[in-house]
Amino acid sequence: MPSPPHPDPLPPGFIAPCLPSRAPEPPSGSLWVHEIKHDGIRCIARKNGAQVRLYSRPGNDLTDRFSLIVEAVAELRCRSCMIDGEAVVCDERGMARFDRIRYRRHDAEAFIYAFDLIELDGEDLRREPLSVRKATLASLLSRTGAGLRLNEHLAHEDGAEVFAHACRMGLEGIVSKLKDSRYISGRSLHWIKSKNPDAPAVKREAEEDWGKWSRRSSRQSSR
Repeated sequence: MPSPPHPDPLPPGFIAPCLPSRAPEPPSGSLWVHEIKHDGIRCIARKNGAQVRLYSRPGNDLTDRFSLIVEAVAELRCRSCMIDGEAVVCDERGMARFDRIRYRRHDAEAFIYAFDLIELDGEDLRREPLSVRKATLASLLSRTGAGLRLNEHLAHEDGAEVFAHACRMGLEGIVSKLKDSRYISGRSLHWIKSKNPDAPAVKREAEEDWGKWSRRSSRQSSR
C-alpha cells in the first residue's frame, strides 16, 4: 500500500506562527493585554541581511506581492529580524477591508500591523515574555516606513470592555494575550481571540464553513 504524500516542506528560516484559541468571552485581569484584530492576511516578515521574505500563515511566499512592506522591512536598522503581524489594506476611514487585499487590486497599498517579534539580530526571542518582545518591537519600529505599523495593545483595560468597543466600531474583534507568555508555533491557550459576530470576517467564515460542509455532504450522498 503506497505511503501518504508528505506535506510540502516549510521554507528555510520560516517559523510557523502562534495561533489564538477561541473562548466564550474575552479574559480579564492584569495578566492580559488586548489587541485589535484586523481583517487581513497573516504575514511573517523575515529580514536576513539585505534579503527580505514575506510568508503567509502556512509558509507561502508573499514577497512579490507586497512591495511597500518589503521596502519598510529592508530599511529597518538591524541585521536580521522576524516580525509577526497582519497585512492589511484600509479604506478611506482607516478600517482594514479584506476585500481590498483578497482581490489584489490594492497590493501596492498593503502594510503590516506588527504585533510580535520572533527574532532580532540572530537572537531567538520566542522564550522571552510577550511584554519584552513587544517592547523590543516598539523600539525597532520607532523609525520605519509606511509599510510597517505597530499594532498597539491595551494593558490596563477590561477585556470585555475592549471587545465591546471593538464591536461598536465595526472591527473584526480582539486578541487577548498573557503578558508573560512565550511564542509557541501552533494553537495557543495563551492567546485568546474574540470575534465580533457582525463583522464581515465572521460572516465570511460561516459561509466558507457552510460551503465545506455542503461539499462533503454532496460527496457522501453520491457514494
